[in-house]
Amino acid sequence: MGSNDGTVDALVIGAGASGGAFAWSLASAGFDVMCLEQGDWVDPKTYTSTLQDWEVHRLTDFSADPNVRAQPQDYPVNNQDSPIAPLMYNAVGGSTIHWSAHFPRFRPSDFRVRSLDGVADDWPLSYYDLEPYFDLNDRMIGVAGTNGDPANPPRSPRQTPPVPVGRLGEKVIEGFDNLGWHWWPSDSAVLTAPYDGRAPCNNCGPCELGCYRRAKASSDVSYWPKAIAKGAVLKTGARVREITVDRGGLARGAVYYDRGGVLHEQKARIVVMACNGVGTPRILLSSQSGRFPNGLANDNGLVGTHLMFHPYAIVTGVFDEQLDGHKGPLGCTIMSQEFYETDTSRGFIRGYTLQVARSTGPLSAALGGLGAHDVIPWGADHHKALAERLGHTATLCIIGDDLPESHNRVTLDPELTDSDGLPAPKISYTLAENSRRLLDHAIARSREALEAAGARQVLVNPLLRRAGWHLMGTARMGTDPEKSVVDRNGRSHQVENLYVIDGSILTTGGAVNPTSTIQALALYIAARIRQNARSQ
Repeated sequence: MGSNDGTVDALVIGAGASGGAFAWSLASAGFDVMCLEQGDWVDPKTYTSTLQDWEVHRLTDFSADPNVRAQPQDYPVNNQDSPIAPLMYNAVGGSTIHWSAHFPRFRPSDFRVRSLDGVADDWPLSYYDLEPYFDLNDRMIGVAGTNGDPANPPRSPRQTPPVPVGRLGEKVIEGFDNLGWHWWPSDSAVLTAPYDGRAPCNNCGPCELGCYRRAKASSDVSYWPKAIAKGAVLKTGARVREITVDRGGLARGAVYYDRGGVLHEQKARIVVMACNGVGTPRILLSSQSGRFPNGLANDNGLVGTHLMFHPYAIVTGVFDEQLDGHKGPLGCTIMSQEFYETDTSRGFIRGYTLQVARSTGPLSAALGGLGAHDVIPWGADHHKALAERLGHTATLCIIGDDLPESHNRVTLDPELTDSDGLPAPKISYTLAENSRRLLDHAIARSREALEAAGARQVLVNPLLRRAGWHLMGTARMGTDPEKSVVDRNGRSHQVENLYVIDGSILTTGGAVNPTSTIQALALYIAARIRQNARSQ
């Protein structure tokens, strides 16, 4: 095994949304930062969104599901015991390459669920602790939007105007307005005007297949160029086997395979996990030693537990009008948070967001649309039925608050491995009764909204299996070392120089896409480390 005796200040594992933001922040302060990423750089010019058969690639070699994609840099996931399949991507930029870039923030109530509703746990910090870092993150990546949303705290100025809602958005707005419901143009990590040397969106549509124009703020085009310019070192093709510890129980560094299968050890003063809510517990559980026989920082047995997804239901309206739903970023139009906060008369705790999504291309439409809920049959009437569906649909994606439960977890599979022989993660997840009641209520309200907008048919998928985009909670943040894995600064309760900065540390999951909050947390934790270094 090779060894790098050049001990770095901070070793970051994972080059996705949180890793990029954190590396930039520390490198900007003069820290010696190295990142290990098992994927590679992906040239935006090679994204399958540029190809005529882009819809085929979405279902095959550029699928968001690593079990379908099965690339050498991926690792398989045993998801047989889960109704939701985890989705992730290994590359510089991580899953932000596949990201729709819908960019809401958690709301203040999401940090106080125990105090407000008597369930789950309060975070050890508040929305307002993170607010300066939300604002900083928005400036760093460039956010399209407009201020004034009455459902949320005030925002700093948006960097570019909101993504145009188009005919589709206007049609859904009719329904919301007819019912008197809240709606607001989405904050989107997609530029609508030139910003920071990047081109604006051209409304081509398949954002989740990679943005060849660099309008979408995946971290490979937003944070990583800046981090590297500040001196951060990014090693690709570096698959971490384990985090090593010294005799005193401190993290010493990481052992990793290079792209040729050769083992190396990189030493560091602090080790920072940024591998998402599945990848981070996988490595921590694999990092077994005499001091930590059950996995690193896992004396309390909580690493990998309390896994949260956002259970998604999909409700699609079919309209007589042509809505041009193929024009514009798929997941970035408007959203409604009319039913976000708890109202116990509805029969469940917490709430949900209705995110308006545009429609898809012809292949996806023929296979049932975003929810794959009503496949158009082959035969003499296929083209007629497709013409009535293609461009005539608008979808409400229901994002439900998924409360943390200890039995939902990531463990190591005893048989399944990656290409280097490392144990693959196994997902054990059960949809909670509260989540099912929440989704059923949201489906009924979504049907109501689409019919109020004039839909002639409504199609429903009550639980989307391929919706494991948001991987949260498996190294949870808290004040009590017996009930959490890291403290309010992302530092392990048990290993004082081990930090976690990705979605693993979320105490609760909210009912919105989590990337904005994850990146704000990464910047907040980096700032704490910087301040501590100055004080010492």
